[in-house]
Amino acid sequence: SPPEAQNHFPGGPYPQVILPQFGGYWIEDPEAALGTPTSSDSSFCEEEDDGLSPGGEGGFGYRLECNSISRAYRKHFLGNEHMNYYCTASSMGHLIMSLKYEEADGQESLRIMLRFHTLHERIPLEGLLQLPSVPQIAKLLCDDVTGLKFNPVLYPRASQLIVSFDEHEVNNTFKFGVIYQKFGQTTEEELFGNNEETPAFTEFLSVLGDNIELQDFKGFRGGLDVSHGQTGSESVYTTFRQREIMFHVSTKLPFTDGDIQQLQRKRHIGNDIVAAVFQVEPTPFVPDMIASNFLHAYVLVQAENPGTDHTTYKVSVTAREDVPPFGPPLPNPSVFKKGPEFREFLLTKLINAENACCKSDKFAKLEERTRAALLDNLHDELHRQTQATVGLGSTTDEEKLENGGHGGLLESFKRAMRVRSHSMETMVTHKHKSPGVTAGVPSSVSGGGLQQNSVECTKSTFTPPVLSAKSPLKSPVKRRSGLFPRLHSSTESPTEKHPTRSDQKTEVLPQSQEVRSETSSNPSSPEICPNKERWVSLWFLSSSSSGTADVIPVLDCVDI
Repeated sequence: SPPEAQNHFPGGPYPQVILPQFGGYWIEDPEAALGTPTSSDSSFCEEEDDGLSPGGEGGFGYRLECNSISRAYRKHFLGNEHMNYYCTASSMGHLIMSLKYEEADGQESLRIMLRFHTLHERIPLEGLLQLPSVPQIAKLLCDDVTGLKFNPVLYPRASQLIVSFDEHEVNNTFKFGVIYQKFGQTTEEELFGNNEETPAFTEFLSVLGDNIELQDFKGFRGGLDVSHGQTGSESVYTTFRQREIMFHVSTKLPFTDGDIQQLQRKRHIGNDIVAAVFQVEPTPFVPDMIASNFLHAYVLVQAENPGTDHTTYKVSVTAREDVPPFGPPLPNPSVFKKGPEFREFLLTKLINAENACCKSDKFAKLEERTRAALLDNLHDELHRQTQATVGLGSTTDEEKLENGGHGGLLESFKRAMRVRSHSMETMVTHKHKSPGVTAGVPSSVSGGGLQQNSVECTKSTFTPPVLSAKSPLKSPVKRRSGLFPRLHSSTESPTEKHPTRSDQKTEVLPQSQEVRSETSSNPSSPEICPNKERWVSLWFLSSSSSGTADVIPVLDCVDI
């Protein structure tokens, strides 16, 4: 644990924060120029197009720093003409590319988003005779990638899936810890053991937000209990630039008698990423005095002349070594008058601190694993939906029919062929079971030229043994077209073209009275038309009960 402040700086004055004995943290220097992520990291930028004034809520010039790539697809692609591609099993794993043609001020360019670690670039087309191919573009953005084979995304709702993936890390809700530090307190147990709230601390909390009752609270609760009161009865909450913020105030969380560590308080504040430390009197804060795997940054606020019209706040910032610098930079001297400017600076600093902490090694590795898993899921879903759209899904025909699935154009065609097959089987069965009917059935209808007479073929092919001749089988599916035209017989035996499938068994379903014949040729299929005939295909759209459009083919054979 850190030594007592009095031993470090006998007689004072004391700094707001001192570095731990073994390092691991940095302290922001107001006199040094801050290398903000805005200028040093192209993946970060100041917030844009949020409908606010250029300087933020109050026009003080404090800007929120965000990951511009996360919002690039919504801003530049969504709702505009563009194309999406997916690549399977490249040397860098699955890839998703979005491509958009742009023309401005007579200059042509391509805007590209390539997702693996996600690159967002805009390349000019000046001097190019033709547009580069998708693999060439991917190679241009990432020279190390090989094994590129891109496929176009043909799913109509692909943009919604892609924008959800891109914005999975966009956060509009934040929770920050607020710790009250009295003079001379240098241990974790002392900090979490404070119960009373001085007028100066209450005044500071009013700058952060509003006091709210937790019971039945409808806003962002930040992990606090709003039903049973197990995390206290009230807290501090605010909204800032379309973001919700809940503060875990140490003095408002439940206090447990006999618990030196006050785990009820630490389990909330210790799981926050950023905390504000309010200091009544000058006492150094050492950032490692609170043992936590999550707390990465602290904003320290010290009140001067509290409760007066001349209240000012002195601010210091410290964070772990792997946390990049974040704005807005501290002024020199880092002292603010109580008012809206101080509130805007403090809330902006807290939000930017959390965004910067997410780029530290620990959180970045976790985010990388999460992103890789989500990218694989996005690739698989785009591939599956694209295959389903063009009717090339891997699901079997029977499973799709049983589940009521629609597999695109090919499945609609197969479904229509089944309907007409059942209708034709019913007509032929009825004709041979009715008294007085002795005429034979053409070979193209009765069984594709099997070596049997027409009645035997009908019995073995269409009539289940459990059905009575007096009860002709009715088709379980309603016919969708008029009378099926009589097919002309052919002098050429169909067996010369198609192998006989009489060895297959007929499937009989006596419970549903449904009969399926796998041995008979499909009378509505173009394969049964003789060589001297041709078939004409007419397509009609029929709205199904599920709201999708089924394509119903009507096939007819006509003489040449």
